[in-house]
Amino acid sequence: MTPREQLIKTLSHEMPNRLCVDMGAGGQTGIGATALHYFNQASLPGYKEKVMIIEPYHMLGEVEEPLPKKLHLDVVGVPGSATLFEFRNENWKPFTMPDGTEILVSGNFNYTNDENGAFLIYPEGDLSVLPSAKMLESRFFFDAIMRQEPIDDERLKLQDNADDFGISSEKDLKYYAQTTRKLYEETDYGIYITIQGMAFGDIALVPATWRKQTKRIRDIQQWYMSLIMRADYIYQVFEKQCEIALKNVELLVKVIGHHAQVVFVSGTDFGTQNSLFLDPETYRSLFKPFQNAINTKIHELTDWKIFIHNCGAIYDLIPDLIEAGFDVLNPIQVSTTGMDAKRLKAEFGKDLVFWGGGLDMQKTLPFGTPEEVYREVRERIDIFSEGGGYVFNSIHNILINLQVENILAMFRGVNDARGIKSDF
Repeated sequence: MTPREQLIKTLSHEMPNRLCVDMGAGGQTGIGATALHYFNQASLPGYKEKVMIIEPYHMLGEVEEPLPKKLHLDVVGVPGSATLFEFRNENWKPFTMPDGTEILVSGNFNYTNDENGAFLIYPEGDLSVLPSAKMLESRFFFDAIMRQEPIDDERLKLQDNADDFGISSEKDLKYYAQTTRKLYEETDYGIYITIQGMAFGDIALVPATWRKQTKRIRDIQQWYMSLIMRADYIYQVFEKQCEIALKNVELLVKVIGHHAQVVFVSGTDFGTQNSLFLDPETYRSLFKPFQNAINTKIHELTDWKIFIHNCGAIYDLIPDLIEAGFDVLNPIQVSTTGMDAKRLKAEFGKDLVFWGGGLDMQKTLPFGTPEEVYREVRERIDIFSEGGGYVFNSIHNILINLQVENILAMFRGVNDARGIKSDF
């Protein structure tokens, strides 16, 4: 079976010939530039190419050949047509990470440094406006800068939040059409596509790091409070967003067609380490109707499987996510309260494909030994892969600069579970 056939089987809850594996297909399943640099050096003897940044917000590196072949990956990704800073990945130029790693970034990746040496990045690469995100010298990714104007509830305008969303341009549609067709015809990988404008209240999007000027509710704390304090306003924003998103689904289906197997539509998190951060009834009244509308339209028009990224302790919300029409759940954060791997597989494994959950990113990968990493990977694969419906990936992105031996141990565990001999 080809990797694409492996993915299709997995998404259909059938047992593939071997475990389906992803690293780097999406902005939630990737690997940071520095970690990828050292991993390339360790796993590809003599490899000298610089890592290219495919997603600058988290500084995720592009997992490019020959690494996917070396790791026997099954999935490749098509990112959104522009980054979260509203520039395209093109005209590459050199950049030095805080730890000294030399990488490549988009030609529009323009930055300055503040008085403490932190990197400040700008929407559309425009240095004449305020920066929209910051990366500290001790970090490996950016955090959004809150550019919140005073909120006057008497003057709240729907359009000020809703105009983040628009009908896909001809340029965007051409990008999706050409990129997906090329991958479909020239490779045998499964294809994962990130389609933009479908996520309702994704907190990574609220600060609008791509906008030169932000209006209305852009502060994260204010947004969360507004789910209760300004619920009617948020509902109207979502209503307008949904109207636009449904039109975009129809446009995207026409240009992508059967080339995609799975589509990322939402990264809206509802869980914390120990609990949900909103009442389930708030989800059901404010989010679920719009997520269900998008998912229903996609299912009516295509055979794409729909991927949601939702961190934290969301056990009590999973039945609602299934009812809302999601097919694939990520990152399966089993280190949080109530998210026991065996329980999740037993109760929801017939309805959801689990994508992730393979290794704890909070403790085991950064602080464990290679032996502990290997053991945890094998345990998770044994649990989640039983009966099909599982794509291996770590729990969220590998972002930090950690001991490369642990990443190698992770893939030794994966390969041993698949009966593939590792040569690293």
